[in-house]
Amino acid sequence: MISRRARVGIAAAILILDRLTKAWIEQTFSVWDIRVVIPGVFNIVHTQNRGAAFGFLNQSDGWWRMAILIGISSLVSIFVAVQLWRFPKGGWPEKNSAAFGLSLMMGGALGNLMDRIMRGTVTDFLQVFIGSYEWPSFNVADSAICVGAGLLLVAAWQQKPVVA
Repeated sequence: MISRRARVGIAAAILILDRLTKAWIEQTFSVWDIRVVIPGVFNIVHTQNRGAAFGFLNQSDGWWRMAILIGISSLVSIFVAVQLWRFPKGGWPEKNSAAFGLSLMMGGALGNLMDRIMRGTVTDFLQVFIGSYEWPSFNVADSAICVGAGLLLVAAWQQKPVVA
């Protein structure tokens, strides 16, 4: 079982990596600068996302957009933190992938929440193409959240059913 200290360390490592990569992008690239890494497959691009995942609410204006985004992000972060803290008692005790997944999600959620609180936008910089489809730009925090959610799904799928 992954200890509480290790879970906090994983979340902190993701948060630090996210903050460092965003700071590097912000200092190195102007907004909308593009550096092609693998032509037609992967670019580094500096974007500022005012909305949520995949640009949801990106075009909306008003104080309510920030209140909703910060409020929901804060509630989700608190929920994940509680689950991480309680994990040995109430979680899937045999599933390290669930604990690791929650840790990744926590670090990612905090990274994006910090951006929203400090600037009102989230810095995204990874741009991937699959054929002619352009995946919305994302960052380390987004990646950690998605991988963490995937690990939670795997852990839930592997969990043995409770027989009454």
